[in-house]
Amino acid sequence: MTQPNSMATAGTAAPAVIDAMIRLPEVCRQAGFGKSAIYEMIASGTFPEPVKVGCASRWSQLEVQEWITQQKAARKAA
Repeated sequence: MTQPNSMATAGTAAPAVIDAMIRLPEVCRQAGFGKSAIYEMIASGTFPEPVKVGCASRWSQLEVQEWITQQKAARKAA
């Protein structure tokens, strides 16, 4: 018996993409920069801006990963 909209079909289901809101220490760890450098890049428009959650700042995990991917691509193009 098959189930409609089932993700159980082997080899055909794409993995689910889940975005997480991450804090500055994790952003720094992933990007390899300190917080001052992160905020300088945000000010210059070269790094993803944070999302304000109340008085806290959080970054999209996917946006940070996309930025890292772009940096790698730029390295290869140079």
